[in-house]
Parts: sequence; C-alpha cells; structure tokens
Amino acid sequence: MFRFSVAALQLIELFVSSLVHTLYGFYIFSSAVAGDLSLAMNDLFFKSNIEASIRDGQLADSDNDLPPIVLVHGIFGFGKGRLGGLSYFAGAEKKDEKVLVPDLGSLTSVYDRARELFYYLKGGQVDYGEEHSKACGHSQFGRIYEQGHYPQWDEDHPIHFVGHSAGAQVIRVLQQMLADKAFKGYENTSENWVLSVTSLSGAINGTTRAYLDGMQPEDGKSMKSICLLQVLRFGVIVYDWIDIPILKYYYNFGFDHYNMSWKKAGIWGLIDCLLGNSGPFAAGDWILPDLTIQGSLRLNAHLNTFPSTYYFSYATKRTRNFLGFTVPSNVLGIHPLLFIRVLQMCQWRHPPDVPPPFKGYRDEEWWDNDGALNTVSMTHPRFPVEHPNRFVVKDSECQPLQPGIWYYKIVEGDHILFVVNRERAGVQFDLIYDSIFERCRKHAFRKIPTMPDHVQ
Repeated sequence: MFRFSVAALQLIELFVSSLVHTLYGFYIFSSAVAGDLSLAMNDLFFKSNIEASIRDGQLADSDNDLPPIVLVHGIFGFGKGRLGGLSYFAGAEKKDEKVLVPDLGSLTSVYDRARELFYYLKGGQVDYGEEHSKACGHSQFGRIYEQGHYPQWDEDHPIHFVGHSAGAQVIRVLQQMLADKAFKGYENTSENWVLSVTSLSGAINGTTRAYLDGMQPEDGKSMKSICLLQVLRFGVIVYDWIDIPILKYYYNFGFDHYNMSWKKAGIWGLIDCLLGNSGPFAAGDWILPDLTIQGSLRLNAHLNTFPSTYYFSYATKRTRNFLGFTVPSNVLGIHPLLFIRVLQMCQWRHPPDVPPPFKGYRDEEWWDNDGALNTVSMTHPRFPVEHPNRFVVKDSECQPLQPGIWYYKIVEGDHILFVVNRERAGVQFDLIYDSIFERCRKHAFRKIPTMPDHVQ
C-alpha cells in the first residue's frame, strides 16, 4: 500500500497530466480535463484501482438476461481505474447497470488493442499472435486477466459495443478477428458474438489531421523528421523507460509488451529506441499509422459489415460553408485547444507532388471536421469500398432497425464534446447517450425461434 503526502500526490498528478497535455498537442486532454483530475484523485495511491477493476468489474454468469454494453475509448483514452478514477466517458457508463469500460493501450495499434479487448472480456493472458509479434519485435504475450469481465461471451451471449474515435475501428477489427477465428484456443468464435456496433466520432476512414501532426502523406506510415509526433515519440519512450510503477498505475500508454523499461532495455535499449531502430514507432505498430487515410484503407480492405450485426454512427462536425469556404462553425462551441486544428483541417490540401491516397480523392470532401477527424470519415466505411448505409435525421426514421446497414447522423460538436467533461456538452450529452443505450436495449436484438426445428 502506497502512502504519500497530499503535496506528493499533487506533484505526481501535475507531472503526468502535464506530460499527457504536452504530448500530441493536447490531442484529447485539455485544461478542462486538468480541472477534473483534481476532483478525481481521491484514494488513488491507497489502493490499486486497476487491480480492483479487474477483480470486481466482471459480470456474473447469472446476469445474462441483458447483453452488456462495452464502451471502448479512443486515442490517449483510458478505462476504469486510470487517472484517479476519472471517467473517459464522463459518467455515461452509469446510465445502465451492465456497462464495461475496458482499459486498453492508449497509443497502441488498432490490432493490438483488438487483441487486448478480447482477453479483457474472455479472460486469460493477452496473446498478440506469434506472427504479428515477431514482425513487430515485441513479446507475444501481455497482460493477464485471471477472470474475464464477461467470460460467458459467445454467440448466445453477444455484446453491444460503443467506440469513441479510434475505439470504433478497434471494435470492427475485433469483430473481423472473431469471424476469422483468429484467437488460438477459441475455434468457435464468429461475427455474431457482436450484437451491435455504435461509432461515436469514429475514426472509420482515417483523418487528414495525422498529416498535419507529422505523418508522411506519401505512405501514411512514417513520420517527418521534425514534427509534433516526434515530440510525442520521445516523451512516450522516456516515460516507458523510466517505468515508475506509481505513474504506470495512474496512466499507461500501453507499450509494456515492447519491454522498453530500463530494467529490461538498459541505457543502450533507450538509445536504440530514441534513434528509431527499435520499439513500436520503428515497427509502425502504434495508433497513428492506423489513423492516416492510407492506414485506414489497409484496415478497411479486410473488414466486413456483417448481416446480423446492427451498426450506428454519430459523425461530429464543427464547420460550415461561408461564401464558398469551409470555416469553423462556432468559435464558442469549439474547445479552444481544438479550434486551431479545426481551422487547419478546413484548409488541408494534399501535396500536389504526392499521389492521392485513393482514386477519386478530393480535398474539399475532407474539409468538414471536428478538430480531430474529418466528418466524411466518421459516417460509415467508405474506402476502398462503400458499405451499405443510410443517413438519419431522426431516430424514428430508422425503426425498426435493419442489421447489416450503417445508419449515421451528423451531430454538431467537436471531437471531445461527449467524453471526459460532461458539463461542456450540456443537454446534448444525455440526448446522445440516452439514444445509444435505448437503441441497444430496445431496438438492436436478434429474434430467437421459439418453435422446435421440426415444426413447419
């Protein structure tokens, strides 16, 4: 049990929140989050909130009358137990009695996070797969869940998934893995283990912001030599190498399987990582390559929309057309730390000397945005092949829901309006999450035959 003075706790809080604020240009966290952190510190270091979430967060076998709703965080996100008990989904998980909020790697690749999510639910030791692990240069096995949070999960006990930002792609990759029976020792998995997928500001088709922050538009894999992402890379490597357990309990970027700790890597290992010769950034096994348009195309080429699963998407937008120009729609309605990004994304031009990411690409289609993602990217899978979809103005227009179709709405809001700080979203917060939870409970279900098979 850790015992620290209030001053020591405040210093730790300040250090971690400052690091996360600085890295990636305040991508998710903001001054509003910093204020919330102070309120959420409570007894962080007097018990292990993370271990408590693993022990106490499971849904009992007897609670199988309703499928659980799993909320999957996005980039720089966190699950239950991190950041002193702060809720990434701003308390939305309290709207239903059967909600799980997994803690996945905040900067790890979509592939790695999908593997982590499976074992979080089923239990056991995370297996990243032998082939992938060798190709990327990290350990094949990761965190151990002695008991899964929903161990009865199968086709008869399916799950509703809600993903914010990159969390939406994590869910889609996981469902494809289930369909492909990609988990060793689980030969009975199928796409029908997923009952519904809800994307909230989901990174379905990539974002031009990745290029603004430093990804190379030529390939969508490598970084520019001097850019914001290089600062991020340096900070994450040093943070993981220092490997202070107290800080790791507070916040973890998720690269433990890369063994970058000073205990395992040593000083030469640190230098090797910083020089770009090893580690997740050298392997390209982290989230930003997956968020480029090219990276999303590579993912989407292998991801299906399945006929027995319900799909719904909320695409956020903080821009409007003014005299033929795309501009921020409401200065006061955009978080101040996202306003510049909204403006930059409105003006993005793909370099003329670089081949476009796909045939038919047009800059103007990508100008509407929410400060982190382009609105066109969030509606439904579009590239390289457009999936069945339907635009929705009112929820009543799409009832009864049909599986296998991406229903989508356009919502006025920036990228972090519906996470972390509930007060900022106001009444919209309840309207959005109430509609999501109501859809999961009342409109997305599979009819089970009640007559014996031999009765016609």
